[in-house]
Amino acid sequence: MRFWLASVASKACRLTKILMPALAVMSLASVALAQAGEVGGEANLKLPELSQVTFLGVDGHRLLLIGILFCLLGLGFGLTIYTRLKNLPVHRAMREISELIYETCKTYLITQGKFLLILEAFIAVIIVLYFGVLLKFEAVRVVIILLFSLVGIAGSYGVAWFGIRVNTFANSRTAFASLRGKPYPIYQIPLEAGMSIGMMLISVELLIMLFILLFIPGDYAGPCFIGFAIGESLGAAALRIAGGIFTKIADIGSDLMKIVFKIKEDDARNPGVIADCTGDNAGDSVGPSADGFETYGVTGVALITFILLAVHDPRVQVQLLVWIFVMRIMMLVASAVAYFVNATIAKARYGNANEMNFEAPLTSLVWITSIVSIAMTYIISSIIVPYLGDGTQWWKLATIISCGTLAGALIPELVKVFTSTESRHVKEVVISAQEGGASLDILSGFVAGNFSAYYLGLAMVVLMSIGYYFSTMGLETLMVGYPVFAFGLVAFGFLGMGPVTIAVDSYGPVTDNAQSVYELSLIEQVPGIQSELKGSYNMNVDFERAKYLLEANDGAGNTFKATAKPVLIGTAVVGATTMIFSIIMALTNGLTENVNKLSLLHARFFFGLITGGAIIYWFTGASTQAVTTGAYRAVEFIKANIRLEGVEKASVADSKKVVEICTKYAQKGMFNIFLAVFFATLAFAFVEPFYFIGYLISIAVFGLYQAIFMANAGAAWDNAKKIVEVELKQKGTPLHDATVVGDTVGDPFKDTSSVALNPVIKFTTLFGLLAVELAVKLTSEAGSNFSHILAGAFFVVSYIFVYRSFYSMRIVKEERATQQAAAD
Repeated sequence: MRFWLASVASKACRLTKILMPALAVMSLASVALAQAGEVGGEANLKLPELSQVTFLGVDGHRLLLIGILFCLLGLGFGLTIYTRLKNLPVHRAMREISELIYETCKTYLITQGKFLLILEAFIAVIIVLYFGVLLKFEAVRVVIILLFSLVGIAGSYGVAWFGIRVNTFANSRTAFASLRGKPYPIYQIPLEAGMSIGMMLISVELLIMLFILLFIPGDYAGPCFIGFAIGESLGAAALRIAGGIFTKIADIGSDLMKIVFKIKEDDARNPGVIADCTGDNAGDSVGPSADGFETYGVTGVALITFILLAVHDPRVQVQLLVWIFVMRIMMLVASAVAYFVNATIAKARYGNANEMNFEAPLTSLVWITSIVSIAMTYIISSIIVPYLGDGTQWWKLATIISCGTLAGALIPELVKVFTSTESRHVKEVVISAQEGGASLDILSGFVAGNFSAYYLGLAMVVLMSIGYYFSTMGLETLMVGYPVFAFGLVAFGFLGMGPVTIAVDSYGPVTDNAQSVYELSLIEQVPGIQSELKGSYNMNVDFERAKYLLEANDGAGNTFKATAKPVLIGTAVVGATTMIFSIIMALTNGLTENVNKLSLLHARFFFGLITGGAIIYWFTGASTQAVTTGAYRAVEFIKANIRLEGVEKASVADSKKVVEICTKYAQKGMFNIFLAVFFATLAFAFVEPFYFIGYLISIAVFGLYQAIFMANAGAAWDNAKKIVEVELKQKGTPLHDATVVGDTVGDPFKDTSSVALNPVIKFTTLFGLLAVELAVKLTSEAGSNFSHILAGAFFVVSYIFVYRSFYSMRIVKEERATQQAAAD
């Protein structure tokens, strides 16, 4: 702990030297802004009085109070499954391993929590400048907004912590259940863990937003929603980036030992395996949980912002706000109903089966949830807003949302075409590797990723086009920018299966960890284990059968981890469109002036479109570089310290050292990336507002296709390796070595760069709400020259961190000689 604090203090001193010029310029900006008057835009959003409209004889405020009860029931659902998982039978050898994994995860999360508070300080400076200096809010009001930004961070952080606790219960219970030789229990336990996380996550997020909506005064609520969204976006971005870097450093470091030393998967003598298990939770549980929490929150805030800016009739505002929140509550109910229906079907079909396709019940869960959600969307809309507009808008709005809900089921099916162990694309990767080794394995994976971007991109366009078509049927009489509202509702519909989307995404880390827990427990070598299991648990154990089932289930986990990623990135991009429109509304005074600047004929707007691509590709390189350098150090340490003779398992000290290496490079990489993005957002906002709009559109579009390509290429490489291991049973062969290389190339593709683009896009857009209004007001008060000086200063600071993201992360081989000399 003292070492960590000293490290943070040292970093803080260095950062202070780097950031002082920019902070000094921001101070000068605050002086100029001190004379600012009133300003329009998102900060001055005022919620209408919800009680002015009645629904089913109940006013809007009281109706939404009932929603709090549903949130509490959702929390109870999640906690009930949590308790059930904790009380499932597990052998002590397996429980010890899962508790060791949890302890390392806990250490990682505590470290990340302290780091998040440092990053929050940067956001706090902007919030104080914007709300306190620019808008001259009273101190109490600014403190409340800061408080809700902390609530956003705490929400992302809290659900991430809950996720790792649930998953580290589930991993050992799944491993133990495999000893019975039946496939159904090892499918059921990871899914229950995922539903526990999903219900808890959505319930907590909705509870916080209802609290703001119902109990915060109307003139405070708008800024509080923005503060909350920025906070959760910051938390998600940091945890996603750092978790993605950590998990792939550990994964690559562990996997490469299979080639170097010809040892088995998750060999207990490999010091990298515990770090790999920690990484499965840091990257595939902590990151997605925080990301999911932020996605649902930010999408809601985007729609709230749009309604308050684009709809002028307060009664219509109330109708749409209440309708949207009732629909969010419906998500919980629909997911719970679908879960129980699917569980009944799956148990009847597979409960006593000796073989099962693990993907089949997960697929049916997604489709049942989609059907239930769509049906409930129409029913609820007809009840809540039957007379909206001309009296037909309820079914048109329901249809628009249903396009997104359908996408939430259709997109996973398209993803499976390119990533499932049953898909022709993945089998093509294996065939390529049989003759061409790692080279053709990698090239074939690139093909799968690129083709997937084509099909998924067109699917999104088609569904958004249908939503747009229905928006032209009368929505223009209720609001300006009605097509953008339709896009926002499509994004909202993407999340119509919220808990289930999170559940199938969380399925993967449990199945992955379950294999590792099995091997690390050395259960087969425990004295008298056969008789102990027979006497205590009435088990006749076939260890080979247990390992086969765990490996087969992991293939399904890989596939469904892949299916959730395009849904989240698609939501980020479509939802960002709604938020960008909110900025446009402020810049054009409600689309009444400067609209001509949203055109290729306005050169700066076009320059912004080009700039966004540069940032996306830099981000991909920077995050991958952090993985590369960290993995090099991890491999270096493991090769020097692994003991294959005379020991059963690696020492705890060596395992913790690998975790320390992963944490070090995850934090270093994340810090460089976050501050580069933070100051780039400020710089581009101060260049010119419409340049910034072009930039935001560009990062959304470039980020969408980059993320889809990388996520699905990585998943194809991963499951190609799984086919070789499970179906072909060729572990330790040159073919296996080739697919392991492909898998390690795909690791940062699918679990670092691609997944982190989602929160980065949303954070940039949300933070841009504040940054661009700061820039506009400063330009009007101090002139464009001063704004451009600030833009230059912020860009210089951003570039320092861009430079550091490679040159301070390079592999310096001389360090090895220094370390060796110190050891001697």
